Amino acid sequence: MTADVLPALTAKVRAAVHPGASVCACGTDTSVLADRLDGTVVRHADTVAKAHAPGTDTGELAARMAVAAHPALDGVLLAPLAASAAELHGRLVTFWPYGTPVDPETPEAAPWEDAATLLARLHRTSRAALPSGLPPMRGPAKAARAVERLRAAGPHPAAEPVLRAWSVLPAWAKNKAPMVNAHTLCHGDLHLGQLVRDPGGAWLLIDIDDLGLGEPAWDLARPAAWFACGLLPPDEWTRFLTAYQKAEGPALPADTDPWPALDVPARALTVQTGALAIVKAMAAGRALDEVEVAVIDACDRMAAHPPELAPGFPT
Repeated sequence: MTADVLPALTAKVRAAVHPGASVCACGTDTSVLADRLDGTVVRHADTVAKAHAPGTDTGELAARMAVAAHPALDGVLLAPLAASAAELHGRLVTFWPYGTPVDPETPEAAPWEDAATLLARLHRTSRAALPSGLPPMRGPAKAARAVERLRAAGPHPAAEPVLRAWSVLPAWAKNKAPMVNAHTLCHGDLHLGQLVRDPGGAWLLIDIDDLGLGEPAWDLARPAAWFACGLLPPDEWTRFLTAYQKAEGPALPADTDPWPALDVPARALTVQTGALAIVKAMAAGRALDEVEVAVIDACDRMAAHPPELAPGFPT
């Protein structure tokens, strides 16, 4: 499907940059920033166009865009260039200013404090400032979908510990019951790839596809899981955690053990990561790499220590 969308999306972003012009005269190439099942993203000059996943709900996307454009989120979320989505080959398309992403080649310069502070500001947003119709944050739904993809992919020797770890999670973490706290504005898919610098040098959060109301601890779950799996150095985790608490983020009480709040979301994100790792490895016909094996090993430990019997991520 993306093969049909890419050329049309390229034409659309060029037309947005050069309205009324028959040809592009700026000498800028159009680059593909992402081409996945959950979205195709292209850039021309300083404009980015995103074709959202097939089946994206028009009303939910409009509510998420309204949040990103709201003055209350100025300096937190990147605001869209247009108020409403266009349509292209049955997919919704939105337009955004380009921002400079985090450089994956310089992990020592990763903006963990900025990410945590932005997250805390997002979580502290008043409900009164939010538009009506904002859907639930999609974190648990994404985890459940990853497990569904694993089950549909067929047998794999690493699948069993992932599925066992999933089976012992509470219903809300598996998207089978309402979230414990469904009243906080959450990003839904926080990682360093969701930050960009604006032209003034400030960091902003991007990607509103999973934005919604939910449990704020979920937004801290990915770095928490990486730390617990041994994939995020302790000093970087401490920088992130301390900055979030210093910014009075509501997901965690200050100066207390964060794991009672983070345990279940971190477990769910570990399962999600493990499930997708296996699916991608099977599709590529390759063995799991060292990082992926570390995640599967963590799932094995989690399955042996259910959260209700052994609260706290098993390391």
